[in-house]
Amino acid sequence: MEFDVDAPWRLHSQVAVRPEPFGALLYHFGTRRLSFLKNHTVVEVVRSLPEHPSARAALETAGVDAKPAYTEALAALAHSHMLVTT
Repeated sequence: MEFDVDAPWRLHSQVAVRPEPFGALLYHFGTRRLSFLKNHTVVEVVRSLPEHPSARAALETAGVDAKPAYTEALAALAHSHMLVTT
């Protein structure tokens, strides 16, 4: 699955976010998968996705543009069904 940075994304409706000192834990109640977000900027971007027309816009608002490390993190979350397109 290729991640479309220009598409609108959001957390899956069955995903819960728990803030942690290192970043956040994401738990998918449907798949029972757990993801650790160890970067506060990624946490900020993931939480703000519904407020933006695309992942690119969310990344730009966070001040990191579409840098590969950030788009790869979002792609991994999409691949594990933590993120879905709207």
